[in-house]
Amino acid sequence: MAQIGSIGLMELSSVAQGYVVQDVMLKAGSIQLLLARSICSGKFLIVVNGDVTSVESALLAGAAAAGPSLIERRLIARVHPSVLAAIANVVDFDPKQLRAIGVVETFSAASIIEAADAAIKAANVTLLRMHLAMALGGKGFLLMTGDVSSVQAAVAAGSKVAAEDGMLVGRGVIAAPSEELFRDYI
Repeated sequence: MAQIGSIGLMELSSVAQGYVVQDVMLKAGSIQLLLARSICSGKFLIVVNGDVTSVESALLAGAAAAGPSLIERRLIARVHPSVLAAIANVVDFDPKQLRAIGVVETFSAASIIEAADAAIKAANVTLLRMHLAMALGGKGFLLMTGDVSSVQAAVAAGSKVAAEDGMLVGRGVIAAPSEELFRDYI
């Protein structure tokens, strides 16, 4: 896969329109499709990457094509590489090294990705998992770990980004979680 520079996210209320918008976005700029799929509540999520200018062009073209089905769009410049590993659920971690777990929950899949990027850039944490919309009524959540103070700082940063546009549902920090908790959530 090409190196991730910036990512663009679009969430739409229509699956059919999502496929149309995906095609328009891919034709609008030199971008790579990272994810395009239906998500809970009958919505459609599109994630693309490329340089900032190409991603911006694709988002503008996609928004115009989406019309009233557009729920939200976001551009995250210089996204941290571990964000995509957490989305793909390919993060390796030894539960014996678990010191704290941080959780951030948002009202949308797109907003949790931006919250995760802010969290990982704010503190020395490992993003463990990001869950996007499926079996969550369209919401998203992320799990992270590190020492307690780092997890607290990362949760605060991610929560702040989500709260700025009214997308924060909840957050929490669990110090010294049990291994059973780890198995249940990761």
